[in-house]
This record gives sequence, structure tokens and C-alpha cells, in this order.
Amino acid sequence: MYKHLFGPVPSRRLGMSLGVDLVPHKVCSLNCVYCECGASTTLTTERKEYVSFDEIITELKDFFKNNPNPDFITFSGAGEPTLNIHIGKIIDFLKSNFKDIPIAVLTNGSLLNNKNVQQELLNADLILPSLDAATDIAFKKIDRPSSDLNVKNYIQGLIDFRSIFKGDLWLEIMILPGFNDDIENLTLLKEAILKINPTKVQLNTLDRPGVIENIRAATRIELENIIKLWNIDKVEIIASSAKRKDNKSFRKDTENAILETISRRPCTLEDLEKILGLHVNEINKYLDVLDSDNKIEVSRQERGLFYQIKK
Repeated sequence: MYKHLFGPVPSRRLGMSLGVDLVPHKVCSLNCVYCECGASTTLTTERKEYVSFDEIITELKDFFKNNPNPDFITFSGAGEPTLNIHIGKIIDFLKSNFKDIPIAVLTNGSLLNNKNVQQELLNADLILPSLDAATDIAFKKIDRPSSDLNVKNYIQGLIDFRSIFKGDLWLEIMILPGFNDDIENLTLLKEAILKINPTKVQLNTLDRPGVIENIRAATRIELENIIKLWNIDKVEIIASSAKRKDNKSFRKDTENAILETISRRPCTLEDLEKILGLHVNEINKYLDVLDSDNKIEVSRQERGLFYQIKK
């Protein structure tokens, strides 16, 4: 069992993806209301060695010595990977030793206005940043950022990075009705998209309950109306998470282990992590499928969100 690697897990966008987690659980520059990993425990933009470079390299060497190559190596996890000052060195190590495996970085994009971060990510093949708002009001309401962040610099960082990055950039926009679907914000988001010029834009919405109450997923019709309003060819709605079942790395034994565990008693994401010994991101992939299949339900209690068998 690895401490900083997870999977490979069935990713709806990247196939069989080996996750690399570079920060402790929920160390992040944002505290997004929709985050499926829960509320941020450390809200910061400070870059440092949150996880040892040597530990990551040791685990990567061991994994590739004993396992077949995944479709992607993805820097993600339950926090913001670009907060780790060694992300560039680790990408360079992978490119030198496993050059045939593409590298993706799943980032909230908040640190892309940092010149060091920009340079450190240039050797990646695919960057998947988020942009949920184009006004400071919506930005603070949805992403609840560290106090030194503002949406103007956020967007400018995406524009500047895109101008020097030669790989693919898939911009993900999370639509939350009542938060960022007003005409002003959608109009400014379109302007930002055109300036950033990503390879494509992936329109997303809530899969499961977020960190706070009273937020809901956008309907398919609402998302399609946004695409019509923007009239930008490169925008797509991200496919249903249920398609993960068709991925060759989807494991029925993991799905069954989750179902067996919550059939005995309702569990939080953190409970399942401790009981099953799996990374929260890996568990989340399976919870998405179980939720899409209507096999589980969620209740909000004092200690957080609890998953249980659908009654």
C-alpha cells in the first residue's frame, strides 16, 4: 500500500490513471463549496515541501517495477498539487524515466499566476485547471479562496500560462445554479474563455452533495442552454460518471467492499478511507458510480456526509 500514490483508478476523462498526491489531505488554496473531498483543513497559498520528494520517487520506482503502465499519471488528490515545490522535479523525473506515459496535472488553477509554477508545469502533457467564476462575488461565494487570491489575477494566470504551454489545456467550469449561472457571470466567463483559449472547455456540475447545504446540480438542459449562450465550439458537457463501469480498471471487488461496509453502518468518506485503506479520490470514483446506479444515499449529520445503502 502506497502513502502518496493511489490507483490506478478509472477516470472518466483519462482512462486508467495513476494518482500522485503531493499534499496532505485538504491542504488547498481554495475551500470550494462543491468539493467531494470535504472542507479544506488548511487554506493557504504557501508553497513548500508538504510531501518529501524522495518518498514520492521511491514509491513511483516501486510501482513501475511491479505494475503495468497506466494510461496517465495524474497529479491530483485531496488538495492542490501545485502547492508542493517539487512538482516540477517529479514531472521531470517521470519524463526522463517513463517518457511514454502522458502526465496530467489536475489543478484548481489558482497558482498559475506564479512564474515558478508556470515553468514547473511546462513538461506536463495535459493541464486540467478549474475556473468557476469571473466575478469576485461569485469567486468568493463558490471557491472561498485564500485571502490573498482574487479572480482577476486568477484569470490572468490562466491566460499567461496558456500563452507558453505547448500541451493540451482542458478548462473545467463547475456550474452551480444560483451561484454562477447569472448573465453577468456567464458573459464574463465567456470573455475569459476566449482570452485563455483552452484546448477545450468541460462544463461540469455537482455529482453528489457538496460541503454546504442548499446547493444543487445543474440540469442537462441548463448546461446545454449555457453552451448555446456562449456559442463556443470547444465546450462540452462532461460525460456521466456511470461510464466508469466500462473502464477496464473498474474493480467490482472495490465496489462490493464499499457496499458491504456501508450496509453494516453509514460511513463518511473519512471512515471509508480508514476502513478500506484506499485514497479518498479512489473511493470517490466508486461512490460516483454507486450514486449514479441509485444504490446509495447520503445524509448530512453533525460529523459530515454519511453514505448508506439506498432504502
